[in-house]
Amino acid sequence: MLTPAELVGLIEAVAKRDQAAFERLYVATRAKLYGVVLRILRRQDVAEEVIQETYVRIWNSAGQFNPSLSSPITWMVSIARNRAIDIVRRKSEVSIEEEPQAMEVAADSPDPLARREMSEELKRLLECIGRLEPDRQRLVLLAYYNGWSREQLAEKFAAPVNTVKTWLRRSQVFTVFTGVSNLAASCSRLQPL
Repeated sequence: MLTPAELVGLIEAVAKRDQAAFERLYVATRAKLYGVVLRILRRQDVAEEVIQETYVRIWNSAGQFNPSLSSPITWMVSIARNRAIDIVRRKSEVSIEEEPQAMEVAADSPDPLARREMSEELKRLLECIGRLEPDRQRLVLLAYYNGWSREQLAEKFAAPVNTVKTWLRRSQVFTVFTGVSNLAASCSRLQPL
């Protein structure tokens, strides 16, 4: 992956309609954006359409990108993620209430291809929580990697919000006492998507 400074340079070139820069930006960021969208939509065909729309939006709004407000990848992920969430909300085929697992984006054990394409943040997070109980692993993934609120987690795990808060805190403390304190610090720096 390119450095943030290189991505900023590519976005600035895309704003000037540089097709070569756009192709390079696409190659450098497609896997990350596709992973985000696929976790939300859980359908490859729809995810591919959303990725195409995302890059059209990136092409059209590259001039509006401000590197002082966010990193390039954060800006692009927000475009992709917002579009995917719009699709989920508008989807008339399946109601979220009828199929709640459609919104679950954390898999218990990713397949080998998905594991290879995981972001560095998720790899650090998985390493950090690997010694937790399976339910706590899922809780931490949903909270810190997928951005679920404590209220959503409380509903999912059929527990009071304060209990969920305690579980999250104890999971963080457990990683410190099991010898992965440097990784626990990495986990605490992760921002929800």
